[in-house]
Amino acid sequence: MVSNQKLFTVGTFDFRLQHLLVIGVLVLAVSIGMLIRSGPSSYGFELFEFDPFFNFRATEYILDNGTDAYFNWIDEKTWHPFGRNVSETSQVTLHLTAAFLYPIFNFGSSLYNFTILFPLVIGSLTAIVVFAFVRVLGGTTAGLFAALIFSVSVPIFSRGLIGWFKSEPLGLFFAFIAMYLFVSGIKFNKGKISLIKLIIAGLFLSLGLSAWGGILFFVIPIVLFYFSLPFFKNKDNFIMWAAPSFSTSVILFSLVFERTTTFIIGYAGLALLLPTIFIIIAGIVMKFSSERAKIRNCAIVLISFVTSGIGIASSGIIGLPSFRYLNAVNPFLTTQDTLTDSVAEHMTTSLSLSFTFLSVFLIFSVIGIWFLFSKKTINLKTDMRIFAICSSIVAIYISSAFIRLELFASVGIIILGSIGLTILTQKIFEQNKQNFTKIIFPAVIIILFIIPMTMPENNNWLTWADFTPSILNGGSSFTNFSSNDWKDATLWLKQNTPEDAIIASWWDYGYWITTLSERTTLADNATLIDWQIKKIGYALITTPENSWHILKSHYTEDVSQYIGQENIKLWGMIKDPTLEMTFDKSCKQIFKKEAQELGVPERSCHPILQGMDADYVVIYIAGERFYSENSNVPFYTLEGGGDESKKTWFTAISNHPVSKMIENDNITPTPYYMENSTLGLLTPFSIYKYVEPSTGRAFDVYQNGLIPVYVNDLKFKDPESDPFYLVYASPSFYSQQQGAMSAVLIYKINHDYNPQN
Repeated sequence: MVSNQKLFTVGTFDFRLQHLLVIGVLVLAVSIGMLIRSGPSSYGFELFEFDPFFNFRATEYILDNGTDAYFNWIDEKTWHPFGRNVSETSQVTLHLTAAFLYPIFNFGSSLYNFTILFPLVIGSLTAIVVFAFVRVLGGTTAGLFAALIFSVSVPIFSRGLIGWFKSEPLGLFFAFIAMYLFVSGIKFNKGKISLIKLIIAGLFLSLGLSAWGGILFFVIPIVLFYFSLPFFKNKDNFIMWAAPSFSTSVILFSLVFERTTTFIIGYAGLALLLPTIFIIIAGIVMKFSSERAKIRNCAIVLISFVTSGIGIASSGIIGLPSFRYLNAVNPFLTTQDTLTDSVAEHMTTSLSLSFTFLSVFLIFSVIGIWFLFSKKTINLKTDMRIFAICSSIVAIYISSAFIRLELFASVGIIILGSIGLTILTQKIFEQNKQNFTKIIFPAVIIILFIIPMTMPENNNWLTWADFTPSILNGGSSFTNFSSNDWKDATLWLKQNTPEDAIIASWWDYGYWITTLSERTTLADNATLIDWQIKKIGYALITTPENSWHILKSHYTEDVSQYIGQENIKLWGMIKDPTLEMTFDKSCKQIFKKEAQELGVPERSCHPILQGMDADYVVIYIAGERFYSENSNVPFYTLEGGGDESKKTWFTAISNHPVSKMIENDNITPTPYYMENSTLGLLTPFSIYKYVEPSTGRAFDVYQNGLIPVYVNDLKFKDPESDPFYLVYASPSFYSQQQGAMSAVLIYKINHDYNPQN
């Protein structure tokens, strides 16, 4: 065949035309990935979303202070006054990898610009690793199809866009390397080479897990694969040392990092150890069993191990994972925690959204799963077939839990779809007389790839990369709007507030404020202390008097009377209705930094009861400005994705009655909210009229189907008589241009305010 034509020789390796084709397809896949992922750069060269700003700051800390200082870093700029143990609660591998690569590949760029490009490059290059992984499962053609599908997969590239300096791109890169080495080591059984591959696979899986906790997913198909191995790969002792080698490697390397240690000495370690021990015992049992009794005896051992695992998990000996991990395993699990529900990434996946993401690849996947279950139509090795089935089905199942995990559905689709396309292609081109089909088939496949990328015009796959970096649109619903409001506001904080100023804001904006303004915040996107976030939500929704006491009071002062025992018990998860939490003045608090220096345990004295010690409050309002005919007075519609759109969640999280604050459309604020809640009064707008969209008629009182129209109305502005007063509003607030508004408002907490009670 022409594809086998030798082009040149390097040593003992003959470089053939087919190798050139493979390189060409991989270059194409990487190039497509880079082009798609670079979409947000057309709006501005910035980090994307929220977490990347902390990851940039942590990487900068390593470069400035070294790794030893990093592993002992208690960040006192966050979660005031408690601080944060960074290496214990962060994606350590991401920070270390970026800090290691920056001096080598910075090419004169700043660290900020390097971290913007990092996910673009790593995410795009992962297509090559995916090729290697799927090639072992289904052959070279399947690997090439997998690389191409990976490069255009919406759930994957949308979580690896330029500027997305978060956990997923590097985590997936390491995880796919681990999977390639694992399946390669198991498949080929080459003694020492397989042993080395399996040990290195364990290293990369632990690195991936340290980079992103979601990599725990890959443990599940490995566990299922382990349980199936003795039934079909039992002719020698290979699996009896191969599986323990990999599992031991994962466990030992995971113990290097604090965060992965908590996984591996808990449920993840148990999940790996039980099937590993099963493989060893099953191997021994089968060795001493007759040929007829081997499978039966192995099945008995399997049942006993599964029963033991369920018993250990139910006993409480091993701690259960957090809700989001449990929800991934059991998509039908529901939470009563409104804080968890309020996170957009935790929204349940819908069928329409799944189809939008996966589209025509579902067809290829159905073909793939059909071929994999067929005994006569394919020549894949049984172990690789089973691993492909386990990985794909588990991936698709887990993705049904919430939107963020749609990424794993893509992993399953990549495996099934690439194998399905490969076998279908082989069968078509094996036909001797179907020349027309051979010509039309590649054209059909190319068209099927192109259609979802270009159609429909406003909701095709490419539009999922056409986003403004969040720092430029405030994370609002105006995805193509760009302004410097947040950058200007954080710069103002940096230049006009004391270095030790404490900033109160909703947790969404914590990383931006800490990184860009270098000021201390009460909460951020790490969401480490649930009750602290709920306390901020309560301060935003309760009356200004209560908010003033809670926010301005020092963290050694008792503010329980302004919070209420019901909320204190709820946030502290106290179930005894007769028990009251009281303030203990004699208790000496020891926060993380001091505890580390003294070598003693951290100690808090009922911090839920105490003040938050804040100096400023930052709120963010997004909406649209417009003008009526023959009028120069601007009108506004809000609900653009800022704090005004989160008031329903603030209300529910802070245990206020939602119906008191929000109308029955679950969007429009009630008059009580506008006139009595802190956020309502901090919002420098008031409702002018309620308008019927279809007719334009205006009403003074809310009715179903009406939308509120606002006018400017700054309520808190007096530094002498108001509990809060405006000290800064970003340019978008003062602009008179029609269109999107993205206003960052900074209020100073008036410590000289004289409350009425």
